[in-house]
Formats: sequence, structure tokens, C-alpha cells
Amino acid sequence: MHPPARTNEQASPAAARPVRPSAGGAPAAPRRAVRALATPGPWKRGPVLAVCAVLLGLLLSLHEWITDRAGLGSLVETFLPWFGLLVPPLLAGALWRRSASAVVALLLPAVTWLSLFGGLLGDRSHPAGDTDLTVVEHNVAAGNPDPAGTARDLAGSGADVLALVELTPQAVDTYEKGLAEAYPYHTVQGTVGVWSRLPLSETRPINILDAGPLGATKPAGTTWAPNRALRTTVTTDRGPLAVYVAHLGSVRLMPRGGFWTDSRDRNARALAEAVAAERNERMVLLGDLNGTTDDRALDGVTSGLRSVQTEAGDGFGFTWPARFPVARIDHILVRGVTATSSRVLPATGSDHLPVAAGIGW
Repeated sequence: MHPPARTNEQASPAAARPVRPSAGGAPAAPRRAVRALATPGPWKRGPVLAVCAVLLGLLLSLHEWITDRAGLGSLVETFLPWFGLLVPPLLAGALWRRSASAVVALLLPAVTWLSLFGGLLGDRSHPAGDTDLTVVEHNVAAGNPDPAGTARDLAGSGADVLALVELTPQAVDTYEKGLAEAYPYHTVQGTVGVWSRLPLSETRPINILDAGPLGATKPAGTTWAPNRALRTTVTTDRGPLAVYVAHLGSVRLMPRGGFWTDSRDRNARALAEAVAAERNERMVLLGDLNGTTDDRALDGVTSGLRSVQTEAGDGFGFTWPARFPVARIDHILVRGVTATSSRVLPATGSDHLPVAAGIGW
């Protein structure tokens, strides 16, 4: 017997299903085209990141054009190296967004920062160079709770010449006693002083116009010369060396007035005139200038002098505040001599770190 023939009603279920267009059929192609047009490419992604990168690059490269109204330009230049810390998070955001435009835009701030500060990243000391003198500068702080300990630390620094600023009448005797054995020669003019292993001569105060915040430390009824700078000559076997010590006026971040720098700026102009008039071809300036060498307000002082930290230091050499230094406002600047080394010394009782340099000629 033959099996009965299958009728249409007995056909397989697969044969009864409606035929759907395949994934590669015509209806799917327009959808893919719409999605492609709606999805931004790598050059269109992350426009905000790209704009931020360009603005950061312009800030670094054109910081001199920032207005100094309310001290804004000076404030930016004081912390200018720290703006480089914005590059890594911007780069991370650009990679996360897969934004080619933002990555390319970041080349501007990255290259600009390296051109400004890349040379400070390595050790630039010259250990094989001839060091004739070791000099140390320290803002010992009017409110130093342990001037005797600071004097001991400085006496053990091995310096030939010590320059101290922000001396108060109450603390001068302590420093004179603590440093007398190591340094037979010294002079104090107002709130600044020099202690030396070598003879001093031609010492005189320099009027830089402003008594500054030390006035608040005076006991009632006490007066002293408001000198914040001096000039002296150190006699060496290689000839005379002119030594300047200065403490420029403080800067203040005022709630209404912004970054107040008037006192510092006046002092800087007066000091620049004194330095420019110096006839000795070999000189060193040591002091708390309350600004970095990037600060436009110090251009008159730094234009004819070289920073030992830039020439022979290791890293940025930040000195203030001592607990977490963010800026180098304590300086050793030279002319007519060669810096062989520059370093920041360990903390004392001050809110500033001491700085030391080896110089030769």
C-alpha cells in the first residue's frame, strides 16, 4: 500500500512561515546609514575637551598678556608650573571619548609647558666644577618658635656666607650667639643680615621703601630701622664679591582687592635700580623676593641676573610653604660667577625652606 498523499494543510510549519528579509537586505541599509551619520567621528567627538586644551595652551604661552589688574597676572605666573597638572586629566578624558581633535589640541599645552619648564626636570648641578663659596639664604620667619634651633641648623649647613631675612629685634641676639663661633663676621641692617666666614666691608643698607608686615611684630614703643635690604662686600682669595640681601614686601590675597602686590612691586623696582647700579662684576643676590622668576613684577631684578636653581639645581626647588612647598620665592641670583650646585635644605622652625648654592669664578 502507498501512503496517502500530503495535502497543503499537512505541509511542514517551516513552509508556512512568512519569509522575512535577510539582515543584509535593502530595508537594513538605510538604518545603518542613518546611524553612521548620527554618530560623530573621532574628529567631532569631545569638542569641550578640545576647547579646554586650546585655552590651557594659550594661557601657558601667552601668560604675559594676562591683565595684572588685582594682581591676576602675578598670581597666575606664581603658580604657572602647576597648570601642567591639567594636561593628564584632559588627555584621559580625550582617550575615553576617543576624541582625536582633543588629543591633537593637547599638543599645544604639553609642548608649551615642556618648553617653559622641561629643562627643570633633571639634575643640572656641576659636581666637577670649582666651588669657591657656598652661600645660603633663609627667611627665618618673624614667628619662628625655635630661633636657637634654626641657628644650629644653619651653622651646620657648611655655608661660607649666610643671608637671613625677617629678623626681629627679639631674635637677633639669639642668631648672633648661635652663629658667632662658625661665623666671625656679621652685619644686621634692619630686618636682614649677613653672617660670613670671610671679612665683610663696604656694608650699607638699601632703601627699598617699605617696612612690610614685620611692623606687626614690634613690641609697643619699640622702633628700629625699617631696612629690608643691604649690600656688602665679601673679601675672598679670588677677589671681592658683592652680596645683596633683600626681603621684598609680602603679597596678600584680599577678599575684595584680589592678589595685593603693591608693596612687593615697589620694593622690586627699588631693588632693581640698586642692582643695576652695582659696579662689581661679580655679585650675588640672596633673598625672599615673594615671587617666582616667572613673575613679571620681578623682571627688573631678574633681567640682569641668573637663577642658580635654573642653572645648577635639581627640579623646581620650591621653598614655600615649608610643609608643602608650591612655589620658589626664596632665591639666589648671580652675575659674573658660575653656579655649580643649588639645593633646598631641610626645614627649620620657619615657614620657608632654606636654599643653598655653590658658586665659583
